[in-house]
Amino acid sequence: MIQTQVKNIIKEPRITLVGAGPGDAELISLKGVRILKSADVVLYDALVNSELLDFAPESAIKVYVGKRSGDHSYSQEAVNKLMIDYALNYGHVVRLKGGDPFVFGRGFEELEMAASYSIQTEVVPGISSSISVPALQGIPVTHRGASESFWVVTGTTSSGEISKDLYTAAKTDATIVVLMGVKKLKEIAEIFVAEGKSRLPVAVIQNGSMENEKVVVATAATIYETAQDHKIDSPALIIFGEVVGLHSKFQPIKAFYELSEQE
Repeated sequence: MIQTQVKNIIKEPRITLVGAGPGDAELISLKGVRILKSADVVLYDALVNSELLDFAPESAIKVYVGKRSGDHSYSQEAVNKLMIDYALNYGHVVRLKGGDPFVFGRGFEELEMAASYSIQTEVVPGISSSISVPALQGIPVTHRGASESFWVVTGTTSSGEISKDLYTAAKTDATIVVLMGVKKLKEIAEIFVAEGKSRLPVAVIQNGSMENEKVVVATAATIYETAQDHKIDSPALIIFGEVVGLHSKFQPIKAFYELSEQE
């Protein structure tokens, strides 16, 4: 049972969800920085740049509650309880989350938990990696004549299966951005190949916006082998679509196919 600690100074409990952006510390919003400066406690996720913790007061409690593939030190339920406990005992809790809190960030679940304790909440949106990471590589998710829309799809559901939405998305001409899917890259690429899109341009970007960023570009038929050759691993996102063909790394591939068609 969560109990309130008695203190000399009683602070009103409140929780603020802050999107930290795709990784580069400079891509957090000005409001996000201001909120961090008022934190009594910061609960931060695995994909959050640790440099951002410097914006919080030196006296603030900073707790890592990250979850990565193969490492689930904290379940979502445990994070929720910890968040409430700190808010009731210390005051202002900042939940610092990678990207945007509401794009596969389970942010609304945390708001619901706070509401059940009548704790005041606020959300500070963040720049989602789904659009910013491609943009930083010069890949627009929409482009006149190439893509009129884009999908953002999880590669793996909570049950460990490939999202059914991917099968639907693969039938469209939209740009498809897949988050949390690199571990199933082979199976996901095969979905597009099965739709007759073996030559569809594909990019995989690891550690997007960071100094150790890695980018590979290929086709749906060859992206898995290419990613394997370059030892691509998570965290990474996948982009399927004609817009990837605008990337400089795809130009030699495009030239090869054009030449082979002339022969």
